[in-house]
Amino acid sequence: MALDSTELCDRYEQLYPGAVTDALDELGYGDRTLPAEINPLSDDDQMAGIAYPAHGYPDEDCDYDANIRRFLQMLGEAPAESVAVYQTRDDAAAHLGELSTTALAAQGCRGAVIDGGVRDVRYILDQEFPVFTRYRTPADAPPRWRLADWDVPVTIGDVEIRPGDVLLGDADGVVCVPQSVSKEVLVAAEETVETENMVRSAVSDGMDPLTAYEQYDEF
Repeated sequence: MALDSTELCDRYEQLYPGAVTDALDELGYGDRTLPAEINPLSDDDQMAGIAYPAHGYPDEDCDYDANIRRFLQMLGEAPAESVAVYQTRDDAAAHLGELSTTALAAQGCRGAVIDGGVRDVRYILDQEFPVFTRYRTPADAPPRWRLADWDVPVTIGDVEIRPGDVLLGDADGVVCVPQSVSKEVLVAAEETVETENMVRSAVSDGMDPLTAYEQYDEF
């Protein structure tokens, strides 16, 4: 099945993390959901895109100018259809703000997943740019957190996220689909959603849950 990244992301965006997680489980790829502490800024946020990971660590002695230049280079290299993913190893700084999301949106990025903090939340919500994060703080990252590298594998919780993996998020949380099985999982999840729609209709029409499960092998 030949799919370009836009079509792949658009089809994933029609799904939801629960269905994709179920498909991953059935195919033997369990434990691909990010920690429950990572949540959307708005329950209306929905995101599907290609992982563009970065990582760093707290460092209050970093060279501010050199550090922010690396930030801006990293943002400028974010490809269209991507989701910026930060592994921060930090609990104090805001690693993403409104100017960063403005730049990412302008480049055709689809969202951001920050295992760390964000700020400028009102402005980001006005942009309707999907952001998933662990906490909020006004303390900016460049003076107190060093960006180490980007477009490299990172680990958030127990999930390794590689460049090219698919990230899907909504109010339930975020799931990561390995690039190597992204098309297989997509088809399986679409079939799951189709079956769930039939189950929902049958139960709404009065079929009892056990009978529905026995008939459709899904609930």
